[in-house]
Amino acid sequence: MSQFLELTERSQHLLKVLIERYIDEGQPVGSRTLSRGAGLNLSPATIRNIMADLEELGLIASPHTSAGRVPTVKGYRLFIDSLLTVKPLEAGVTRELWKGFESLEEPHELLGAASRLLAQVSRMAGLVTLPRRGQVAFRHIEFLPLSQGRVLVVLVTDDDEVYNRVIRPSQAFTPSQLQQASNYLNARLEGKRLTELRDAIRQEVQQTEKRISEEIKSVLEAAGSLFMKPESLEEDYVLAGQTNLMDFTELSEQARLRKLFEAFDEKRDLLHLLDQCIEAEGVQIFIGEESGYWPFEQCSLVTRSYEVEGRVLGVLGVIGPTRMRYESVIPLVDITAKLLSTALNQKLASPS
Repeated sequence: MSQFLELTERSQHLLKVLIERYIDEGQPVGSRTLSRGAGLNLSPATIRNIMADLEELGLIASPHTSAGRVPTVKGYRLFIDSLLTVKPLEAGVTRELWKGFESLEEPHELLGAASRLLAQVSRMAGLVTLPRRGQVAFRHIEFLPLSQGRVLVVLVTDDDEVYNRVIRPSQAFTPSQLQQASNYLNARLEGKRLTELRDAIRQEVQQTEKRISEEIKSVLEAAGSLFMKPESLEEDYVLAGQTNLMDFTELSEQARLRKLFEAFDEKRDLLHLLDQCIEAEGVQIFIGEESGYWPFEQCSLVTRSYEVEGRVLGVLGVIGPTRMRYESVIPLVDITAKLLSTALNQKLASPS
């Protein structure tokens, strides 16, 4: 923002026009082009001086092969934060997005539809992270006795997923004791996130130690061990439209495109980047090197979280070149996240 305050009104206007022109055409913008398209009564010499000032501030740069200028990451950031006019999404587009959701029943179908719709409308890549196991909440648990002292744990989450795990407690339990433990946890832990369960169970054992039997305490401690391993909370995403990125000259160079597609397949670093958006409010934008991830050096990522009953489950977004049309991509991502949240709430909010 301090750099924004350093700019005169006409410098701001010229920067805005230059970036919009570059986004439209993908070619460096020269002073003569700006003098014709800026709508200001300025000579090419004056415009060249202003462009030199913008370049000194690090907002634009001059490629070696051209006399024109292109925006830098800093220039894009200032443009998005201070100069961009976001266009409301057309009502017809919103209706088409909702049509893509309303006929689907299963949560995984809704998530897949969201990634495809983002790709179709933006003509870039659309992605949606699957509900993070750490964000999904506990609904119900049952302990069922098996042979040889083993216990089957059936865990039901609030997104209607069912997980089965066999544990081997240090001692045998009767069906009655296991039922007592189930009742105890179901009465106290409903709504807790899965990542919170181990600590919550441990706390229950400590606080109620005098009011529960040693047998029930052992069952609870065994249940707590289910949530010790972070790999049991793995997350993933669905991606659509990645081949759309081949249509952009700056991304189509073979080595760069290969690295980008390898990043999509490898997933870990991209998921780490998306994880930064989970708790953030509103639309988040990473421009080029802001992602800290080399394969995305020429890309921007526009994201927003989606939720059920006010609880964030994951993130969706659009990946494209840094010269994407932010004024239309931002509302697209925003509305799609809200529509996906609405659709998921309708399918998942009421226990079946």
